[in-house]
Amino acid sequence: MLKKIQRTLSQFIQSQSLGGVVLALAAIVALVASNTGFSAVYERFVYLPVELRIGADLLVLAKPLVIWVNDLWMAVFFFLVGLEIKREMIEGELASPSQALLPAGAAIGGMVVPALIYTAINWGDGVALRGWAIPMATDIAFALGILVLLGNRVPSSLKVFLTAVAIIDDLGAILVIAFFYTADLSLSMLLAAGGGILVLWLLNRARVMAIGPYVVVGLIIWLCVLKSGIHATLAGVITALAIPLSDGKGGSPLKVAEHALHPWVAFAVLPMFAFVNAGVSLQGVSLGTLFQTVPLGIAAGLVAGKAVGVFAASWLLMRVAGARLPEGASTRQFLGVCVLCGVGFTMSLFIGALAFDGLDPQYATQVKLGVLGGSLIAGVLGAALLLVRPAGRDGS
Repeated sequence: MLKKIQRTLSQFIQSQSLGGVVLALAAIVALVASNTGFSAVYERFVYLPVELRIGADLLVLAKPLVIWVNDLWMAVFFFLVGLEIKREMIEGELASPSQALLPAGAAIGGMVVPALIYTAINWGDGVALRGWAIPMATDIAFALGILVLLGNRVPSSLKVFLTAVAIIDDLGAILVIAFFYTADLSLSMLLAAGGGILVLWLLNRARVMAIGPYVVVGLIIWLCVLKSGIHATLAGVITALAIPLSDGKGGSPLKVAEHALHPWVAFAVLPMFAFVNAGVSLQGVSLGTLFQTVPLGIAAGLVAGKAVGVFAASWLLMRVAGARLPEGASTRQFLGVCVLCGVGFTMSLFIGALAFDGLDPQYATQVKLGVLGGSLIAGVLGAALLLVRPAGRDGS
């Protein structure tokens, strides 16, 4: 069983790391397109009208492509996140309190400190404060991609630690979106979504092992949640948590779904999200723009807040709760991974889009500059710390 879990985790890390490369390329292409003669073509593509119609007036959903990607495609990403969370909590790195203690505490520290730094920098500006949660998230694909590219300089235990921290980060981001970035609520649609959740529960209790019925009900829940005022991506998490982990015969519907979805999310969903969201025109952007409070708060939160929060919480747990450094890791290497947790990208851009939705477009530009700049600095600094000395030597 242990070897099976290790093999699954190894496959997960490899797919995430390669996906991180594709994600980076998509972001670079978007930036180039936004600042060259292709900018008009890029804008037309991002805001391409896409309409779903059933009957004449029974159901009409008309949105630009970027909204479909952010609301529907990202629901698939959140579905995968939900599968990963459930698996990790039942049989993975979060299955017992002793295993979960260090990554859970580190993740909480890595969410609280960046939010406090952003809030302190933007204190007094009610609109800017809407973005307080942007620097809380870790992008697992980018961060793991950097670790894998560093090869055997990084102990595998640190890759496992980073994976667990990022998954808990995602869970925190899900809760933040649900409680703090929700529009006016529709009670009727919430009740309808609740009915769908009840059906998912009944399917699970009836030991339905086919994934299809869960997906069909999940799509109905997604539509209800979309109309309810809560962000529709949360339907993906809810659906995932209903998928059975074991069929009682040695098989796992959850792992089958997770394995099937990984390549689609890594090489289609997230790169498309990056492409339609990372494009930002640098025309008129000056050094002063970078030091406005929103991008400064995001970058400072990602670079300093994440490193301090993750490391300080971990140090405290080692002092008072008996937690230990991941096996084979030096203090310097552990600090490097703490800094890498500041690579926010996907979830940070996603939360930023929710935080300033419908407001002055300048905020969208500032969010992208802060996220891209902060993630780049955190990635470079983290990699530099990990490259200082070969693995196996104490860099403390």
